[in-house]
Amino acid sequence: MAIIRNILALLGLVAIGVAVWIGPTAYKYKVALDGFDEQAFEMYKGLGDRLVEHGNAVGATVWSAKVADGLTFEEVDQSIRNIAIERNIKNVGDLPLGDQVAAMKGEPWRKLNIYLYCNPLTAAKMVEYDIAYAAYLPCRVSLAEDENGELWIYTLNMDLMIYGGETLPPELLEEALGVKETMLDILERAAEGDF
Repeated sequence: MAIIRNILALLGLVAIGVAVWIGPTAYKYKVALDGFDEQAFEMYKGLGDRLVEHGNAVGATVWSAKVADGLTFEEVDQSIRNIAIERNIKNVGDLPLGDQVAAMKGEPWRKLNIYLYCNPLTAAKMVEYDIAYAAYLPCRVSLAEDENGELWIYTLNMDLMIYGGETLPPELLEEALGVKETMLDILERAAEGDF
């Protein structure tokens, strides 16, 4: 009986020690998280689920869509461009990275284009809110050929920017959600070859 009492006393002592050691840190995080957007928990839970599924943070923080069979790279390229024009998001650059790699290697390489889109006024408001948002600008859409010749479209999952911390001011939130909607529209419709 004395052994059980001593083991329980030791476990109690260890538990108190852990609480004293971790308590201030846990409290700091609890206070911070209490001020986060109401959707932050679900967003971070989904991010964690995708991290486990993909095995890396990059795969966990993007949206992707497989391009419908039968569509050519050129058709999807034109679809991306047309939808962006229709959605009135400014094209601020194109990077034909696959062509550049092929030129530098002196041999064919897979297709890969990166499209840079931006709503400059929304971007300015994001940077005014927190200058760190500049690292996420402009929005990117990538049209990539995988190792099997299949085409995929990728774009950054904007939920981390939108819901990952304190709730954005209402006007900025509305604009950010509009850009998110545009990027998802490009992703989903271009993958189906919508012109």
